[in-house]
Order: sequence, then C-alpha cells, then structure tokens
Amino acid sequence: MGNLSEFLMEELEAATAFTIPIFGGIEVAESTVISWVIMAIIMILTLVLTRNMKVENPGKLQVGVEYVVESLQNIVRGIVGHEGERYVPYLATVLVFLGISNVFAVTGMKPPTKDLNVSAAVALMSIVLVQIASIRQNRVKGWLKGFTKPIAVVTPINIMELAIRPLSLCMRLFGNVLGAFVIMELIKLVVPVFVPAVFSLYFDLFDGLIQTYVFVFLTSLFMKETMGGED
Repeated sequence: MGNLSEFLMEELEAATAFTIPIFGGIEVAESTVISWVIMAIIMILTLVLTRNMKVENPGKLQVGVEYVVESLQNIVRGIVGHEGERYVPYLATVLVFLGISNVFAVTGMKPPTKDLNVSAAVALMSIVLVQIASIRQNRVKGWLKGFTKPIAVVTPINIMELAIRPLSLCMRLFGNVLGAFVIMELIKLVVPVFVPAVFSLYFDLFDGLIQTYVFVFLTSLFMKETMGGED
C-alpha cells in the first residue's frame, strides 16, 4: 500500500521539465511544456489548413475545415447570443485547447490540466474576459449596478462570486481530470494491459471532452448573464 501511495504521489507531482538559468533559476513545469506543445500543434494545423483558401470553388479540405470551425463557433454562439459574438473566437479556441489538453493522456503523457496551475490560469483568464465583456456592454456604471441585482441585500454575495466563479471553474476542471488520471493509473496497476484501453475510452476521451464542454458552457453562460445589462 505504501508503494502505491508513493507511486500516485509521484505521478500527481507537478514535475519540472527544465530550469532556465537566470535569476537564480526559473523552473518550467512539465505541464507548461506540454501546453506549449499543444499550442504549437494548434498553430501549425491552423497555418497548414488555412493555406490557399479560396472564396470561390473551395476544395473538399477547405469545406471540411470551415464546417468544423463553424460547428465549434455555433456551440458557443448558441449560448452567448448576439451580444457575445465578438468573444466567440476566444471561447471556441478555449474549447479546442482544453479538448486536446484533457484527452492528451491517450498519448501516454500527463494532461496539462492535471496541474492545478494550468486549470487555474485558464479559469482566471475566462472570468477576467467575462468581466471585461460586462464592462464593455454595460459600461462601468452598469457593471457596478449589476452587483445589486436582483435586490441590494445580495450585493456581498454577488461580489464574492468574482472569486467563487473562477474557483468553481478551476476546481471542476482540475478535479475531474485529476480523478480520471488517478483511476486510470490504478486500473493499469491491477488489470491486464488490454483492459485499461477500454476504460481509457471513457476516462481519457469521453469524460475529458465532457469537462471541456462544461467549462466553456459555464463560461459562456456567465458571460451572457453579466452582459444582460439593466434589462
């Protein structure tokens, strides 16, 4: 049992990939490097798939790419509505990044969202964008007035939500990805090699994609709610 605990703790530890030899040494976590790899993959695919695009008589590849992009954007667009149209590209990008990150375990590497720092960073960026969207839509006065709705007595609770919402997004994403990772590691220890592959279809693929959708869905819902203005 002690060996199992030590093994799991070792797997859960945010390992350092390398150290930048400046300012006394800056440690770069493994999750950060994997996040860079995923971003590089997305950028390379974007550059490759968008080359030689045509307005008239597009090829099958271009039609397929446009269909996928439009489908991803429609998922978000259906939640944020017309007011949040300008934020659809960001939310769709988060959908792609988290989708790849959450299922990255199928490559045999640790998913970056297993690191609390990565999940917290994505959640914080999303909530900051939600507040920026609200300020742009309602101006500062309308944004501040929104904290008093539906009645002034709940103002402290609404202010607390500025911290509660990113925390809930972060912990939901981190907890589910971490839980799936731990379960898969336990299965690999106690059953033959072929059985984990079956469970991986759920824990590494299905569950990872579900958590991606939930994260973007809640972010979009928060954005739509805060952009409601004074209606």
